[in-house]
Amino acid sequence: MVIKLIASDLDGTIANEANEITPSNFDAMKKINNKNINFAISTGKPYAISKKICNNCNANYGIFGNGTQIVDLKNGKEIAKTTISKEDLLFCVGVAKKYNLHMHLYTDNRIVTEKLEYMDLRNYLLNKEPSDLEFKMTKNIKSYVEHTKENIFKFVISSEYNLSSVKEEILENANLDILHIKKYGKTKDTVINKEYEYLDITPKNISKGEALKVLGNYLQINSKEIMAIGDNINDISMVQEAGIGVAVANAYDSLKQIATYTTARTVEEGGFAEAIEKYIV
Repeated sequence: MVIKLIASDLDGTIANEANEITPSNFDAMKKINNKNINFAISTGKPYAISKKICNNCNANYGIFGNGTQIVDLKNGKEIAKTTISKEDLLFCVGVAKKYNLHMHLYTDNRIVTEKLEYMDLRNYLLNKEPSDLEFKMTKNIKSYVEHTKENIFKFVISSEYNLSSVKEEILENANLDILHIKKYGKTKDTVINKEYEYLDITPKNISKGEALKVLGNYLQINSKEIMAIGDNINDISMVQEAGIGVAVANAYDSLKQIATYTTARTVEEGGFAEAIEKYIV
């Protein structure tokens, strides 16, 4: 089967912890472009923080916020977008405040938080170059949610302690889905030098896999003609959706278990390039 669309995660797959891309990965992206294969960046980050690196990667399409937004990068057209209702956001805020947990949220061009910590601090430190993203500090997220007219597509709760029971409590709300990410041991966050876990909360039935299905339908491309590459838990649905699913060597074990192929190289060594060399070149 000829591959007509390649979708790749960004952090930990194409770019390393310092947000750097190896020359071999850049070369691989050029080869994709030269073969006129559709190329999509699929990331948990918002469009505002990812726009420049998507341009640098010559990506045709972008899946942002773990599937909450899909953009045709050639013309800036929004293919799909899903946001969280104010009622559901206030529900999440209430649970987070009940357990005194850190929280932040994502709008189209803002990360809003009461204090930079965990993932929002990580994004702040990595956002070294000028971008359309603003970091908004507020004294009270609940009040911000109540009064803002902005669309909010993702809500994140973070802690150094186990969040499993908090996850179950939030999932009592049938309108929401959660990715539970644990950054311990080999997946420790080296940008802020901390181990922690977080709940990535989005509207129901939103994932990179569902977004890839939408993009495939938009391009009239069969799932068997798609290759997906990733490293993290949020990439599992995308790798499962694709005809060829690839995990880079530094990926979570749960992703490697369902992947068609696991590279010998890590992101630092050009694992993305290895996948392209194997299936495309």
